[in-house]
Parts: sequence; C-alpha cells; structure tokens
Amino acid sequence: MVTLRRALLSVSDKTGLIPLAQALARHGVELVSTGGTAKALRDAGLDVRDVSDVTGFPEMMDGRVKTLHPLVHGGLLGRAGVDDAVMAQHGIGAIDLLVLNLYPFEKVSADPSTKLDDIIENIDIGGPAMLRSAAKNFARVAVATDPAQYDAIIGEMDANNGALPGATRFALAVAAFNRVAQYDACISDYLSAIV
Repeated sequence: MVTLRRALLSVSDKTGLIPLAQALARHGVELVSTGGTAKALRDAGLDVRDVSDVTGFPEMMDGRVKTLHPLVHGGLLGRAGVDDAVMAQHGIGAIDLLVLNLYPFEKVSADPSTKLDDIIENIDIGGPAMLRSAAKNFARVAVATDPAQYDAIIGEMDANNGALPGATRFALAVAAFNRVAQYDACISDYLSAIV
C-alpha cells in the first residue's frame, strides 16, 4: 500500500475531476495543478498549489512548457528508500498520484476544418513524459489517465484510509503506457498521411 500525500492534476477533460479532487482533499492529499485545471479546482473551493510554485518557473511559451522540470519528474520518478537523500538534497517533493489526460489530438485532428498549426499545438509533450515517469515508478506512484478510473480510485482510497494497493498501481501503470502508445500512434498516423 502507498498512502497518497501529494497529487498532481493536469487534465484537458475535466469530467469527474471535482469529485476526485474532493476525495483526495478529504484524505489530506495536497493538490498541485496546472493552468485551467487549477482554476477549475479553485472555482470548486479546493485548495490547490500551482505547479509553477513547485518548480519556481512560470508556464511559458503559450503553455508549451509547464511540467518539463526536474522537480516534477524527480517527484514522480523518485524511489522510496533509494532516492530519498537525493530528493531531500534538491528539494524534490514526492508526487504519489498523477491525474492526467492528454491534449485532445485525436479529436482536433479528426476535424477537417482544423488548421495544421492548431493540430500541432494539440500534440502533448509534457503529458506523455509525466505519464511515462509515473507509470515507470508504479511501485510508489499511481497514475490515472481516464475519468472512468476515478470512481475506483476513490473507492480504494476510502477503503484503505487514503492508500492504493500495488495491484491497482500496476494496472493503472499498464493503462497509462497503453494510452501513451495509442496517442503517439495517432500522431504518427496523422502526420504520415500528410507527408
């Protein structure tokens, strides 16, 4: 079991976000978030810390760079009992849960009226990187990629005093790797078709 203490939430599809965040807050989990997700959480009356406060860097390049930072990836990749000293030395706080769904490339690229520049802006970079970091470290981190997963996560947290078991973290990691593979295949297929 891993008790959740800090969650990073960054979603384009906000379906189910608020009930999940409320459940996390009820279990004392610190909420860290980006841009529109942070605004949605605040609008719902939840306390949230901006990821830029964690990294010390603002979102930049029209949102292209938000989470590509060692304080984010170190928080996701840090191994309990192995990387504790390095994390403390560099002020890296552990992130126990990543809730993230990717920019809607599939939807945007399927619309024939969308300009290529807009399609390109919907290629998520930081999202897949964080999903891979969190999924790789399933021994300590849980990762949710789909609102359909939220109710089960809430149920397990409620049943386990805010903790998630290893089997759940592993299943979520597999789903995250599958989602990244599907997403990258869609991008590759779309761009290959217009070469």
